[in-house]
Amino acid sequence: MPSKFKQDACPILRTIDEEWLLSGTKDLKNTTLVDIDLRAVTVKWDKYEVDDSTLFIGCELPLETEIELRRRGANFLHAPANLPYRPLRRNLYTCLELMVGYSVEEDNSKDLEIYRHFEFGKQCPSINEALWQRIHDFSIDEGLRRLLSFGKDGLPKRKAVGFMGGHGTGRDTEDYRMSLLTAKKLAEAGYFVVSGGGPGIMEAANLGAYLAGRTDEELTWVFETLKTAPTYRDKGFQDAAMKILKRFPEGTESLAIPTWFYGHEPSNLFATYIAKYFSNSIREDTLLAIAVYGIVYAPGSAGTTQEIFMDATQNHYVTFDYVSPMVFLGKHRYSVETQLYPVLTQLAEGKEYADYLHLTDDPAEVVTFIDKHPPLLVR
Repeated sequence: MPSKFKQDACPILRTIDEEWLLSGTKDLKNTTLVDIDLRAVTVKWDKYEVDDSTLFIGCELPLETEIELRRRGANFLHAPANLPYRPLRRNLYTCLELMVGYSVEEDNSKDLEIYRHFEFGKQCPSINEALWQRIHDFSIDEGLRRLLSFGKDGLPKRKAVGFMGGHGTGRDTEDYRMSLLTAKKLAEAGYFVVSGGGPGIMEAANLGAYLAGRTDEELTWVFETLKTAPTYRDKGFQDAAMKILKRFPEGTESLAIPTWFYGHEPSNLFATYIAKYFSNSIREDTLLAIAVYGIVYAPGSAGTTQEIFMDATQNHYVTFDYVSPMVFLGKHRYSVETQLYPVLTQLAEGKEYADYLHLTDDPAEVVTFIDKHPPLLVR
């Protein structure tokens, strides 16, 4: 069954970058050319095959050249210059890019500017706005493909493990601490930590990965610094994070996959790569799809519960060819307060993923279980 991140999954036959001119390719049918400035190069367009399946998106050409290509059937799309975001991206976001314009006194960040633009028409965007948002999110998909580098076997070169849990979990809570320590141990064991990119457990995951290799003494300082602003609603929330980045300017890489759908929540600052989407549904499905090596579920509320059953559905029907571990970090939460774990074990009875469910309170045990349960290929 094909996955959206396998090498043969992309419906665009060729996305052409600067190397295209050196490749000798002359057939541009069923081809999309993306974000290329062709004004400064000499191209003999009469030597190239084009038709109405040839699409130029965001490309710069002399007007007379574009007119001639249009006469031959080629199609063109140009993004408006006044959008606060670039629909066509070659790479994922970084924290520095999204935080441009931010200061302690006032948040005028690019991240907030894009959110305000999105929020204005979120429920019913115009057809133009919807088009550019979809192209933007497709560009993010492409960025993830390049970052994770999925092979023909459907497995990424980076062993991605996802984290789910409450966005409102305070930095001063035991759930936050245990999630951070779990992510730290996973990163130290060679796994690539992925979160939803927001505050709470998501921040704990990216921060834990970032701090891989740090001493207990250094962690003590980190937790004391975080306590000064426990939740994202507290004054100084981002400033506390910046203090940690200033003291530890280098950290282990991780990935965040947030969304402007929840743009009122600040993106956490500890992820190396940020795949930020407009569509929350695509974002959630994507996070689950790439976490082939497992997902850790810290205590959360309705959103976390939804994600648990989305993941269980993927395992139940083997949506992406592989069964992956589902580890529940919180015995009391998942076996007493909600009984979600007993429900899932009953649901999984007789299925391959029955052996891939685990309940624990021990971060080290999480790593051991994931080590012993690599992705299981099911035909």
